[in-house]
Order: sequence, then structure tokens, then C-alpha cells
Amino acid sequence: MSSPTPTDSKSSRSSLIAIIAALVIGALVALAGSQDGTTVGGIPLFALAVAAAFAIQIIAFIPAMLLQTERFFDLTGSLTFFVISAALVLLSPLPDARSWILAAMVMLWAVRLGSFLVLRVHKAGSDGRFDKIKGSPLRFLQVWVIQGAWVSLTASAAWIAISSDPAAGAPIGWLTILGIVVWALGMAIEIIADVQKSAFRADPRHRDEFIRTGLWSRSRHPNYFGEIVIWVGVFVAAAPVLVGWQWVALLSPLFVILLLTRVSGIPLLEARADEKWGERADYIEYRENTPVLIPRLTRPTVRATAG
Repeated sequence: MSSPTPTDSKSSRSSLIAIIAALVIGALVALAGSQDGTTVGGIPLFALAVAAAFAIQIIAFIPAMLLQTERFFDLTGSLTFFVISAALVLLSPLPDARSWILAAMVMLWAVRLGSFLVLRVHKAGSDGRFDKIKGSPLRFLQVWVIQGAWVSLTASAAWIAISSDPAAGAPIGWLTILGIVVWALGMAIEIIADVQKSAFRADPRHRDEFIRTGLWSRSRHPNYFGEIVIWVGVFVAAAPVLVGWQWVALLSPLFVILLLTRVSGIPLLEARADEKWGERADYIEYRENTPVLIPRLTRPTVRATAG
């Protein structure tokens, strides 16, 4: 048995630091968001939700590591959103209409995401992102713990509002209605964009081509724009009942925006697209005339045919 190389040791240290950082962030968000919230057995309900989000990922990691598979990684994240949102509204002593609405918003989003990801995994098989890390327990654990942080931060606005003190509640007003409308708009945009891209890829004529029709003619990443709008809507609907440190819920839309525009979303896909089509004149034209995120309202000037 060979001894660990310096590269392996450095990678393990980085993974350990990432795991600790994710857990600390989760703990701090749980502490702040639990202020003036309801409790179960003396423990803040929101803190229990965050702890459960991490616990579910760590429990799921064990069989994933033993079986050396990532096939249920994305599904576990979606189920975590659904299960904890449902549990929160059921465990709240006096859930109001806003709590039920927020839980439904997150759960419907999770059902759509989960079904979409299950179909994608079924078609694609193994996920190449995990090939180099499944053999290292610490590195593999890292992505599961980070998923716990992703779930907790993304859902924080809804979960904090659901678990807030019923006595501090506010009636459904124009701001909550606005949040519902914004959420519905984001869902529609994301669903339409995903359906259009799936149909495009299913056509053999479009093999090795890039999509530039429908919503994709107005934005290079309309699905990500829809995702951001969804969580802005959730935050707006939750905002009327937030007090004090509970405003840490603002991290929900800000985290989604940062993640998709600066970390793992748009930057990775743009780099991949540039590598694949960067020397093609039609792709350069599309890239230069199509906004990266926020869809243009005017008719696009690039050609809408492909393949």
C-alpha cells in the first residue's frame, strides 16, 4: 500500500476545510435565523431544519460511498427541500396562510427540479463531475456537506418565515402577493427554457449544435434567470414577517445569484461553450448579440436557425 502523496494530503486538507466552512456557515445561519422563531422541545425550529438538511446529506453519503455512486446525489438535494419544507409547516404550532404558501412554493419547485434531474440522470448515466472524487471518502463527503449548505441557504427565506413566531405574523398583503407572482413568473421561465432545450437536444439534427431559439434567442441562460427570479419571489413573499437577525434570509436570493453567476453555473457553461464553439462565426455572433442572463425584450438580430 503506497503512502499518500503531497497532492493527496493537500486535497484532503482542502476538503476538510471546505467541510468545516460549510458546517460553520450553516450553524451561523441557523443561529441568526432562529431569533424570535418557534421552538420544538426548546430547540428553534429553523435550527432543526438546517441540522436536518446537513444530516440527510451525510446519511445519504454513506451508501453512496459504499456503492461508489452519485446517481442519487441530485435527487437527495431535491427531496431535502421537499421533506423539510413539509415538516416545518406541519411542526409549526399555528401555521398561517403564508407558511402554507411558502412551503408549497418550495415543494413545487423541488418536485419539478427532482423530476427533471431524475430524467437527466436516467438519460446520461454517470456524472463525470464525480469521477475523480468518488474514490476519496473525504472529497466525496465534501460535496454532500456543501449540498447541505446549498439547501439551507437557498431555502432559508422560506424556512425562517415558516418557523417565525406566530404572534409576530402579518396578514397576506400586496408584498406577499407580489412574491407569489414573481415566483410563478420564474417557474414559467425556467420550465419553458428547460423544455425548449430538451426538445432541441432530442433532435438528431442538432447534435453538437448550440441552442439559439425560443427563450434561448433572448438570453444565453434563461433557465438560470428563471431560477434567480424564483428565489427572489420566495424572499419577497417571506419578507413581511422577518424581524431582526431573521433578515439573514436575504442570503437566499443573494446566494443563488452568486452561485449561478460567479461560481458553478454560468462561468462553467460559458467556458465549455467557448471551448466547443468559440471559433465559429455564428456562435460569436450569438454571444455578442445575446445577453448572458437577463432576457432581451426586443427581437433578436441573430439568426434563429440551427443545425
